[in-house]
Amino acid sequence: MLDRGIEIKTPAQIDGMRKAGLVVGRTLELLRGSVRAGISTGELDAIAEDSIRSSGAVPSFKGYHGFPASICASVNDEVVHGIPGGRVIVEGDVVSIDCGAIVDGWHGDAAITVAVGAVPDEVTRLMRVTEEAMWRGIAAARLGGRVTDISHAVETHVRSQGGYGILEDYTGHGIGSQMHQPPNVPNYGRPGKGPRLVEGLALAVEPMITLGTKETSLLEDDWTVVTDDGSWAAHFEHTFTITPQGTWVLTALDGGEAELTALGVPFGGR
Repeated sequence: MLDRGIEIKTPAQIDGMRKAGLVVGRTLELLRGSVRAGISTGELDAIAEDSIRSSGAVPSFKGYHGFPASICASVNDEVVHGIPGGRVIVEGDVVSIDCGAIVDGWHGDAAITVAVGAVPDEVTRLMRVTEEAMWRGIAAARLGGRVTDISHAVETHVRSQGGYGILEDYTGHGIGSQMHQPPNVPNYGRPGKGPRLVEGLALAVEPMITLGTKETSLLEDDWTVVTDDGSWAAHFEHTFTITPQGTWVLTALDGGEAELTALGVPFGGR
């Protein structure tokens, strides 16, 4: 442990996080294929919990500060932390699904946003820009760099693509033996600031981007975050680390190799 409570993992502990990350990655792919018009967010949650537990893992979210489900399912203008329940998905919705799992005490955390059938072009573009920004943030991380190198890369890509809202009150985070740890990883800011990026540090990068305002409110359930102007949002997330060989995305099924290679970043998986 060093630098304001940041947890530094051994290679063996990172391998443990990879196991949790693969459970999350496989569960999210299962959910991606399960999202359709007519299914409820509660049914998606049941699919996720079965997938996680049948893999020998435990859902990170269920019971976390009282959260009642195994995934967050946020629809349209709900940005993050939506509680699954009776809401039925309809054609034209976009659904952000955030998922976490614990294996032998180590956490994985990732999120995807899925369109249900045909959605407006601006929504398709929003999803693409958000996912691209996540990958560019991860790609900006180098051993010896700083946390806000990631933040700056995320913001730079989003700003280059149009007038989107970037949430400032919700950020990425450190992750390891707990789901949320120092340091915070904002999705905006100047580079070269914050804790140094070192071997054994694991971070979750998760841009939350809207078609309109960055301003949000919390619903009466004390969890669901919605845009103040009703604009739709997208959310993507991966957990990653940096090894001496390069970057390793612990929640991507291929370790992030394809995306990292396309961005010219050395792959550091094992």
